[in-house]
Amino acid sequence: MIEVYTEEINGVWFGVASDQKGVYATTFARNGEKALYKLLKAIPYNAIFKSSVKPSDIAKQTISTLKDIYSGFDASPNIHLHMDHLSNYTKKVLHMVLRIPAGYVSSYGLIATAVGGGARAVGRVVASNPFILLVPCHRVVTSNLSIGGYSEGAKTKLEILTREKRGYSEEREILTDFGKMKVFPVEFVLSKCDKGKVKDKR
Repeated sequence: MIEVYTEEINGVWFGVASDQKGVYATTFARNGEKALYKLLKAIPYNAIFKSSVKPSDIAKQTISTLKDIYSGFDASPNIHLHMDHLSNYTKKVLHMVLRIPAGYVSSYGLIATAVGGGARAVGRVVASNPFILLVPCHRVVTSNLSIGGYSEGAKTKLEILTREKRGYSEEREILTDFGKMKVFPVEFVLSKCDKGKVKDKR
C-alpha cells in the first residue's frame, strides 16, 4: 500500500508517496493542504493509499533529499522511482531530466531532439512530473535559456536555480541513454532574468 507523508521544514511543506520498494510521487508547497493535494493528484489513478503521521525509512530519506535539493545542495539519492504506470515516452523524458546535474540546465527542445517528439510534448511531461525535485524539472528551460514555466511558479524556479549556482562558465555535453545532451551553466539563465519581473502563480 502507498503511504502518503508530508512534513513542514523551515516554512516549506515537502511530501512523498511511497511504499517499501520506492517512491511514487513527491512534492513541495508553501502550505500543507496544497502539498497534500498535489501529492494525491500525482499518485497512480485508483491507487490504494493511507496517510501516515510517522515517516517510513524511505519517506524520511526522501524528505531529507527533497530539502537538500530545494536548498541547492548536491544530492544523488539511491531512491527507486516507480515508473511502471507511466507511458514509455514519459519515462524517456524523465530519465533525460534526471541526468541534468546541479549547476546546469537544458532545454525542452534539446530533450525532444534526444527522445523524439517536440518541445511542447516534453513540456507537457515536465509540467506533470510526479517526482518534483527528485527529477529536477526546474533545470529545464526554454531554447533561448529563458526561465520557462514551473508548477510552483517561475519565481520559485528562479530561486531554486539561484541556489544551484556553482560558478560554471562553459556549456558541456553529458551522456544519456538516448545519446549526448547539451547542458548550460545556470548562470546563463540567471543573467537573462529580471528578478523583479519574475512572478509566481497566484
